[in-house]
This record gives sequence, structure tokens and C-alpha cells, in this order.
Amino acid sequence: MIHLKKEHPLQIGQLVKIRKGRDAGQVAVVVRLDEEQGIWIADGHKRKFDRPKKKNPLHLESQTAISSEVVNSLQESGRVTNAKLRHAVNVFMESDAQNAKQKGE
Repeated sequence: MIHLKKEHPLQIGQLVKIRKGRDAGQVAVVVRLDEEQGIWIADGHKRKFDRPKKKNPLHLESQTAISSEVVNSLQESGRVTNAKLRHAVNVFMESDAQNAKQKGE
């Protein structure tokens, strides 16, 4: 795990909500961490693994969910399929919707 600057402890495979930019409000997965350049994210749909989006960590809202499938795939082969990224985002969105429903939002 790389801690970027101050209070941005993000991990590879962690899900994040995008707060700023064209993709604001969408969910993506951290696929690469780089202290100098920022966080690289992909969602498997609009942003594929081969062309991840570089984001400033301040523009991301970290979530507690970490996709073990994505982490294992990246550790084993250094790559992850776009289908696994889409699946991780979809599972998170479904659980997030369930949590919102339970809270009465």
C-alpha cells in the first residue's frame, strides 16, 4: 500500500467514487498507484484497463470496498480483464444501493 501525500491511503483494487471532472459521480477501481503522477483508475467500460484515467487523489472519494478478484489478478499476471473491473463496479453499486435502501435514503 502506498500512502500518497497526506491523508490518501488508497490501495490497488480499491473502489473509489469520482468527485470532480467529466466522470463525477461514477465509480471506478484503482489499478495503479504512482506517487509522482497520481492515481490511475479504470472501470472496464468507459475506461479500460489498457487506457486508465489519471486522477488527482483529492478528486476521488475512497470507499471501504476492495475487490479481491482485481487484486489477485494484478498480483498474478500484472493485468486484469475489463470484465472483472465491470463486475467489481457492479457488485459495489448493488451493495451501495442496498445500503441506501436499508438506511431509508
